[in-house]
Amino acid sequence: MSAECVLPTLTEIEAAAAVVYRAFPPTPQYRWALLSERLGTDCWVKHENHTPVGAFKIRGGLTFFDALARRGALPREVVSATRGNHGQSIGWAARAHGLRCTIVVPHGNSREKNAAMRALGVDLIEHGDDFTAAADRARQLAAERGAFVVPSFHRDLVLGVATYWLEFLRAVPRLDVAYVPIGLGSGACAAITARQALGHPVRIVGVVSQHAPTYALSLAAGRVVEAPASTRIADGMAVRRADAQALALLAQGLDHVVQVSDDEVAAAMRALFADTHNAAEGAGAAALAGALPERAALRGQGVGVARTGADVDAGVFAETLLQR
Repeated sequence: MSAECVLPTLTEIEAAAAVVYRAFPPTPQYRWALLSERLGTDCWVKHENHTPVGAFKIRGGLTFFDALARRGALPREVVSATRGNHGQSIGWAARAHGLRCTIVVPHGNSREKNAAMRALGVDLIEHGDDFTAAADRARQLAAERGAFVVPSFHRDLVLGVATYWLEFLRAVPRLDVAYVPIGLGSGACAAITARQALGHPVRIVGVVSQHAPTYALSLAAGRVVEAPASTRIADGMAVRRADAQALALLAQGLDHVVQVSDDEVAAAMRALFADTHNAAEGAGAAALAGALPERAALRGQGVGVARTGADVDAGVFAETLLQR
């Protein structure tokens, strides 16, 4: 969202929530005793792993297509790129509106996420070695076919995602700091959007993979800086090129950024399963991975972590749980 893009208002977020709730109810947030003990302070988890696609992205797809429909601008075919959760969101919404949907993923993408997208009626195409290459191919395909490109970052997507932060911040008004993973930026931008709409004092901390540091480098430089995306486990954060609009909002609204390693993400996946018996994919555990190294500074504060998704391949999850 660039400088000329006005942030969604509380009224707009509440209207978006009504759209989301036609598909599923608000997700829960719990203060988990074992996680609080591990962190050394009250730890609240927002369970976006409890949506119909197992991740937060579905909210954005629902509101994006609803906005198209209200403008009378629904196309016959849509094309987008993903590492999985955005593709499920677009596939779900496209199916609901009777649209043909093509999703481009990089080679080596999660088999189970691919299967979930195909089950939603998506025409899945594998191209390139990372998300950025897949996104470039998606735009090319759309131009060749005359199809509509659904971006991975857009105000209407952020608006939908902001509905879970609206739920979270209203449910836990004394939340002092919240950690959120950064992939392409919609989750963290949505947190900033909801905080501003509510006038909530929570500090938002962005969590970036050390092995996909484009946002950390870009925020430090004040401009988009590309960087290799080599994370093995946090595929939802494996972005090579930051989005300029997301970067502008994050630069204004984040308290600070924490970088986490794959080993720290894997440890957080194990901790979440041990303490809550809920699965988390790598990106879904990254918020906790970011909070744990800062636990000494968090004592006495209410801490929120966004469990953004649980869509991890069974083999990867089993191997991660057995690591020590």
